[in-house]
Amino acid sequence: MDAISTSALLFFLFILILISAYFSGSETAMMTLNRYRLRHLASNNHKGALRASKLLERPDRLIGLILIGNNLVNILASAIATIIGIRLWGDVGVAIATGALTLVVLIFAEVTPKTIAALHPERIAFPSSFLLRGLLIVLLPLVKTVNLITSGFLRLFGVRSVTTQDALSQEELRTVVHEAGALIPQRHQDMLISILDLEKVTVEDIMVPRSEIYAININDDFKSINKQVFLSPNTRVLLYRDNIDDAVGFVHLRDALRLQSKEQFSKSSLLRAVKELYFIPEGTPLNVQLTNFQQNKEKIGIVVDEYGDIQGLVTLSDILEEIVGDFTTSMAPAASEDVNIQQDGSYLIDATVNIRELNKEMDWQFPTDGPKTLNGLILEYVEDIPPPNTSMRLAGYPVEVIDVADNMVKTVRVIPEQYEPPAT
Repeated sequence: MDAISTSALLFFLFILILISAYFSGSETAMMTLNRYRLRHLASNNHKGALRASKLLERPDRLIGLILIGNNLVNILASAIATIIGIRLWGDVGVAIATGALTLVVLIFAEVTPKTIAALHPERIAFPSSFLLRGLLIVLLPLVKTVNLITSGFLRLFGVRSVTTQDALSQEELRTVVHEAGALIPQRHQDMLISILDLEKVTVEDIMVPRSEIYAININDDFKSINKQVFLSPNTRVLLYRDNIDDAVGFVHLRDALRLQSKEQFSKSSLLRAVKELYFIPEGTPLNVQLTNFQQNKEKIGIVVDEYGDIQGLVTLSDILEEIVGDFTTSMAPAASEDVNIQQDGSYLIDATVNIRELNKEMDWQFPTDGPKTLNGLILEYVEDIPPPNTSMRLAGYPVEVIDVADNMVKTVRVIPEQYEPPAT
């Protein structure tokens, strides 16, 4: 080193600091790349993404390469700085060189390049991957040796090298969707979240209750049957004999109209047009039922309990509405058939309303892990059938019973302005 001038050593030291900055920035950039965006770019044959993706297939080798290069450069820089310090200031120059080099390396070879790389990982990682790939080919034997020794020491301490997968859990995916911001329209975000929530919702949560199923007793007078068929609000009508548990099947209005046009409309022809019933066990998650509908090529099913008794009716459209929203009705409170806003700011609500639907419509927080209707929630709370004018606080909402009939609460008043979050 005596033959090399101090100015040459300073220049060489400057180059080494730049190389150290390169390794530091490359490490941060490669490790902070968005893996899913990287895969997308690689699938579109982006050259930089392809190189980076190939390097990240073995992160242990990549990190080993970068650390070998960075440590070699920093050690060499330290030696050169020490020589320069001794030449300029004698023995005290060692301390001066150590302090000065530490500050320079910290600012210009660590913090600054790593900060830039963290903010713009693709701009740093893709170009640097070209040089890293070449260095890895040259230094591969050394990198393998270092990794082998490191793995040996890890095994001594009971640590096993495990390759982590980039798969996202549902909760992580939910967070990704929420944080997408303007990249995904709010409407699409809601649909994606609804798809993720399908497994948390069962068919009982969305079914048409047994008491509200539009069904026709096939043993009624034929004129009455004829009238009920063509007044049906649904395209498929359930037929039964005397008791709805003795269901016969569904008839499509299209088939009934075809029979009428051919003047063949009778009880017997109507029964021949009936489609076989498709039964759904209660408790079936919506994601499972959606798959079952698809596999069985069905669009409507009867929900039955463990005893085979009919509990309700579910259609494919009901499940799709859980994802995309209601096809026909407005979600505005004032337009709801079950919810009517009053001048004082309170709401008169049909107590047979489904709690989940009410929560979605009004953005309320009534519990959904118990009874499915507001009437059921009230009966569970008071453990009796409350008389009119009974007041209570359900899940923090002031609720007043307005009308009771047929052993059930018919109408209630809810005052959301006086909502108080329940104590935890």
